[in-house]
Amino acid sequence: MTGWNIPDLEKIGVAEELDLWSERADGTLRDPVTMWVVRAGDQVYVRSVKGTEGPWYRGTTARHQGRIEAGGVRREVVFRPADPSEYTDVDAAYQVKYGRYTSIVEHVLTEQARTSTLRLEPR
Repeated sequence: MTGWNIPDLEKIGVAEELDLWSERADGTLRDPVTMWVVRAGDQVYVRSVKGTEGPWYRGTTARHQGRIEAGGVRREVVFRPADPSEYTDVDAAYQVKYGRYTSIVEHVLTEQARTSTLRLEPR
């Protein structure tokens, strides 16, 4: 598995939103969902406000792969559950990037949302 190249990582990291298509068990793509995306170090992350019960999150568990588009970058990706040790850096990235949305950003910082943190890895 290769990591992100720096130009793509930078473009995705500054994108306001990301579109995510998860793959169904039969390999077809679901309709895209638009969400916030953050970069922490050399990794890209998303979270579900509704935690692991969120519909789009559940969709990622069928094959653990799909497609994303953000900042002009479109990539096929693997969805990997983040380790709890990554949550602090991801929290900080959300606060820095989306802190101006005070009443909204708090929803991605709950324990429920943290448990749904996915690391997006290019495939």
